[in-house]
Amino acid sequence: RCYLEVVADALGSVGVIVAAVIIRITDWTWVDPVCAAVIGLWILPRTWRLGSRAVRILVQSSPPELDLATLERDLEQLPDVIEVHDLHVWTLTSGMDAMSVHLMTAETADHHRVLDAARTLLVDRYDITHTTFQVEPDSHHGCHDVAW
Repeated sequence: RCYLEVVADALGSVGVIVAAVIIRITDWTWVDPVCAAVIGLWILPRTWRLGSRAVRILVQSSPPELDLATLERDLEQLPDVIEVHDLHVWTLTSGMDAMSVHLMTAETADHHRVLDAARTLLVDRYDITHTTFQVEPDSHHGCHDVAW
């Protein structure tokens, strides 16, 4: 990807030099704005993609390639997990996603085992390594009562 950026910069520089030579030889000054427009159109798609990714990171939106419903289902299928709520996934920076979630478990569940299983699932299947889990026994319903 960086290679393409270097090539694009080099082509832009070559275009400016060629335009300068044409203007010097022919006095066709209209070549300069045409060259600038072509270079602008050349970099616009990459600029749009980069800007879109930056905005998604700034507004902490979920990664577009992640299916939250599938992630929630996978977490609910872990042993001793009864319910999943308050699931949030966002991108911290390119290639690094973060997640927080509440896992309601059976009263007798081994919370360490639940945490290990959830962490393994997220790292192995979803490549999410920055996670915060709140494990709640099914007798505790206080988190549902909190309103934003």
